[in-house]
Amino acid sequence: MGCEVPDAKTERQGSRRILPGATVGVLGGGQLGRMLAHAGNRLGYRFIALDPTPDSPCGQTAEQIVAAYDDQAAAKELASRSDVITYEFENVDAGVAEMLERESYVPQGSALLYTTQHRLREKRAIEAAGARVAPYAEIESLEGLKAAADQLGLPAVLKTATGGYDGKGQWVLRAEGELASAWDEASRTGTQLVLEKFIAFDKEISVIAARSPSGEVKTFPPAENVHVNNILHLSIVPARIDDEVRLEAEKLAISIAETLGAVGLIAVELFLTKDGKLYVNELAPRPHNSGHYTMEACRTSQFEQHVRAICDLPLGDTSLLTPVVMANILGEHMESLLAWMGEKDTAAEKLGVEVKVHLYGKAEAKHKRKMGHLNVLAPNVEAALEWIAQSNIWRV
Repeated sequence: MGCEVPDAKTERQGSRRILPGATVGVLGGGQLGRMLAHAGNRLGYRFIALDPTPDSPCGQTAEQIVAAYDDQAAAKELASRSDVITYEFENVDAGVAEMLERESYVPQGSALLYTTQHRLREKRAIEAAGARVAPYAEIESLEGLKAAADQLGLPAVLKTATGGYDGKGQWVLRAEGELASAWDEASRTGTQLVLEKFIAFDKEISVIAARSPSGEVKTFPPAENVHVNNILHLSIVPARIDDEVRLEAEKLAISIAETLGAVGLIAVELFLTKDGKLYVNELAPRPHNSGHYTMEACRTSQFEQHVRAICDLPLGDTSLLTPVVMANILGEHMESLLAWMGEKDTAAEKLGVEVKVHLYGKAEAKHKRKMGHLNVLAPNVEAALEWIAQSNIWRV
């Protein structure tokens, strides 16, 4: 006698626990949606994505509605075909997300999206959760920029309040003579601006927390992140930090997840100074690049955990199984990567590392575009870093 699967919509209307067999709608069709669908498919969920790019990375592994993110008719179609809706990047139109809350079930809600889409709102929310942020000021004029730079001191970073990623929408100001040109360029973006005091950090780390609608919260081990040209290059786990810092970072992530009422994943990016202080830099209410290491290195990946959280299943074990370094593959690295994949890797054998390849199915390998990542599993992070240093993949 077969096992009967409860009707997903009936289950949703009761406990809001979404059981396998249901369809997960994804706002966004990029690589995060792709990996989310891979993980959710293994649990027995179906996926449908809304994205304007035909044959998007997620659309290659799920059904896809090809439409703009602010297309309300397309969003309503997504709602009608989904039992639960999530988003894979935070620049989704908040108005569409709010409409979907009325039409469907969006456990992440639009409030957190609204908060994290705007740096000033985000900073105030972080402070309300008891975390420290870099001193900052809202900037509305060149005169205001000069006054804030005098108050906060230079160097400082001028940022757009909305949009911006991988270093876009940011101007590092080191001298008073740079203020006018930075204001002239930044003010043309048409968005609010914020000036942040530059934090002389020793390390950048991130913690990804998961929270379910039932209130269960778990964190993944902190990652130590290395950026090149403002794009994440490496995530090193275990992070090379003291246990006290590790514990504080995890507690901060839990406090932020609970205070903001996050559902699903929330990534908390932090600066660690030489004197051991932690400053929250940014939040991302979704799976995160610095969490890709979890795919092979943890008992539960960030993507499976996100599906579990939004569907209100018990959260998975986040224990680390092996040291790992995640390394991003950009467009300029693809030729070298593909050449490496066809060869026997004697360096990996000597160092005792296992390299796992994840490519995103993007049609064109553009310069600085994220095309995939490698998870370098190793007996220790030093061996993984040595393999990366010896590799020709990133020598362009």
